[in-house]
Amino acid sequence: MTEQHEQMNVESFNLDHRAVAAPYVRIADRKRLPGGDELVKYDVRFTQPNTEHLATEAIHSIEHLVAEKMRDRTDALIDFSPMGCRTGFYAITLGLEQAEFLPILEATLRDVLDADAVPAANEVQCGWGAHHTLEGAKDAVRRFVDARAEWETVMRDGE
Repeated sequence: MTEQHEQMNVESFNLDHRAVAAPYVRIADRKRLPGGDELVKYDVRFTQPNTEHLATEAIHSIEHLVAEKMRDRTDALIDFSPMGCRTGFYAITLGLEQAEFLPILEATLRDVLDADAVPAANEVQCGWGAHHTLEGAKDAVRRFVDARAEWETVMRDGE
């Protein structure tokens, strides 16, 4: 299944997207900063690449919800951003190892399921304030949370 490609600068471009088994959470990268701190980047994959994707309004709303609500749970979140392929998100943290990150992520997503509104979903605080769906976000998050037992299995069997 693996084709040979030249090594790319972007970590995810070196990942065989056909061999992964979404949903999953994996460490995608680490960067040691000059002062000694370490950034840990997570690939939070909601849907199977090249098979399905999230609706853009749901992605936008999940991004707002998680970016806001995860910061209620940790000061170590640097960024939570959608992937261009619309299959998941990248979370950049300050030194959170997976054993620490997964419970924070799960608790945050449960907060999303309890949310009454998408934070900052208006023209003043968002560049496309009308482009949101709380219900779409909750549906995608519910499917992801329901698959919690699968989050640590990244590759399909035999890959």
